[in-house]
Amino acid sequence: MKKVIETVYSPCCGKVENIFVSQGSYVYEWEKLMVVQTTDNKKVEIETSVSGHVVSIEVTKNQNVSNETVLIQLQDDLLISGSD
Repeated sequence: MKKVIETVYSPCCGKVENIFVSQGSYVYEWEKLMVVQTTDNKKVEIETSVSGHVVSIEVTKNQNVSNETVLIQLQDDLLISGSD
């Protein structure tokens, strides 16, 4: 089977407040991966539109991120779900 790696990017500038997954863990489609607190103190929940295994986490808690910073890389399990 073909390997598909999906990259999750930050949609905003701010600081990583919390990370809810670890490398190697399995995540489900639309599961919350982390929270970024924006520069104007809004909390943005980072989710993914695929399910699969976390290949790498590219940021750490309290790290500053900018728009389009790579946050997480996932290996898509390529399973069709009810929301596809």
